[in-house]
Amino acid sequence: MEKIMPHLWFDKEAREAAGFYCEAFPKSRITNVITLHDTPSGDCDVVSFELSGRPFMSISAGPLFKFNPSISFIVNFDPSKSKNAQENLDKLWEKLSQGGTALMPLQTYPFSERYGWIQDKYGLSWQLILSDSKGEERPFIIPSLMFVGSACGKAEQATNFYMSVFKNTKRGTIARYPQGMDPDNEGTIMFTDLMLEGQWFASMDSAHMHNFAFNEAISFIVSCNTQEEIDYYWDNLSAVPEAEQCGWLKDKYGVWWQIVPAAMNEMMQKGTPAQIARLTQAFLQMKKFDIAKLKEAYNGR
Repeated sequence: MEKIMPHLWFDKEAREAAGFYCEAFPKSRITNVITLHDTPSGDCDVVSFELSGRPFMSISAGPLFKFNPSISFIVNFDPSKSKNAQENLDKLWEKLSQGGTALMPLQTYPFSERYGWIQDKYGLSWQLILSDSKGEERPFIIPSLMFVGSACGKAEQATNFYMSVFKNTKRGTIARYPQGMDPDNEGTIMFTDLMLEGQWFASMDSAHMHNFAFNEAISFIVSCNTQEEIDYYWDNLSAVPEAEQCGWLKDKYGVWWQIVPAAMNEMMQKGTPAQIARLTQAFLQMKKFDIAKLKEAYNGR
């Protein structure tokens, strides 16, 4: 299991959307589905799935949050790996376009011979790019954070902060806005990518007018093996105490994280309905997760 995993919040479409994405992306599958009962949102489906080997988790928990382009997913099609890279890109674009909206049309841009930014029918955003195979290889799917509004201009500061918190990190590409690209200020981040816990992420600033910001619709699960790890990430990432709930926290840049025991995923997948019900009621009462208390609830103690 990867250390950091994207989590998607749907109203009631988590199962349907996972099926849609698994049909659209090659070598993809749904790995687990469970239903949590008696939550504040009622019965909630929790769906784990892999898209081309990249793990995701999603939940159907009511119409509280909506996806927006502040967090999107870059999909790299590398011609050096496949002679059908552009054809495969176009096929995925066609599938994701069904009922969706193009934010940047699929065409040639200065940075790529083939690129497009699509918001699919569920509102999730994807950047499909025919990538440059020069330099270090990048994974097929990379989460990308766009800093807008009051967070604009903070992409470099934020990514430096994340590299100070997580381990196995490094900076990859960094490109800055030149002079004359108003409203973006010279020197702010046009694009950068970075590695956290051995996984690639991307980031950019955008000073254009956007009516969205980071929210709970997309968060990042950090899987922790010990209580000490949970305490560490909680202490370093949480910046809004009133936002803390059920393992969720909000950092000082507005990005949402879930600090979760790795053992919890196993308990959820292998537990009996009674064990899962006890575990659910225990974690619903917590802000920061307490591994010992979660295990006690699971075991009926």
